[in-house]
Amino acid sequence: MRNTTLTPMRWLFAFMMLVLILPLQAHAQTQSPEAMVRENVNALMGEIEGKREYYANHMGELEALVDTSLEGVADFRYIGASVMGSYFRNATPEQRSRFANVFRQTLIDTYARGLVTFDYRELRVLNNQRGQRYEDQASVDMEVVANNGQVYPVSYSLRLSDGEWRVVNVIVNGINLGLTFRNQFDQAMRENNRDYDAVIRGWAPEIGVDELEQGGDA
Repeated sequence: MRNTTLTPMRWLFAFMMLVLILPLQAHAQTQSPEAMVRENVNALMGEIEGKREYYANHMGELEALVDTSLEGVADFRYIGASVMGSYFRNATPEQRSRFANVFRQTLIDTYARGLVTFDYRELRVLNNQRGQRYEDQASVDMEVVANNGQVYPVSYSLRLSDGEWRVVNVIVNGINLGLTFRNQFDQAMRENNRDYDAVIRGWAPEIGVDELEQGGDA
């Protein structure tokens, strides 16, 4: 049975992953990536404020809410291909699709708990954002302030797809989660003699607590 206990740092990770999957529906022509993330952070606060205890006791409803929010927001085929890395080329179409679905489900099952558990003081999208190097790529920086005063920097990577900005990666406290998942997939493939089906069946991404607390330099 998969361990679903979340430490405080995993709650932070869970929390930021759930901000990632909020509905980012606005068209690029009418809303900037920064405005979109800011709007969706505020929407998250409005949805959860005063309802944590209810959702904690009705996890099925929260998971359904998260699942619905995923529909128009994340291209899990794109994300799945990125996580599979060089192994994507030799995977069958069925394996690619199955991994994308499994990846999505692990986020729903594991990280929905973080939405009602992590204690924070403030979420703030920074006013001074980095400029875009490419028209179809952008980054949005924000900070999470925990109740103990610890500040965790968060950076979202977005790409323009079919006229809409979509989040495709997140860096928490300097830890590149997309790269971390890719390394974990590579390790799992090596340990399972490149058995795609075994790796997909056992997929359970982990982010080390010490790693997140110490941060990185992504």
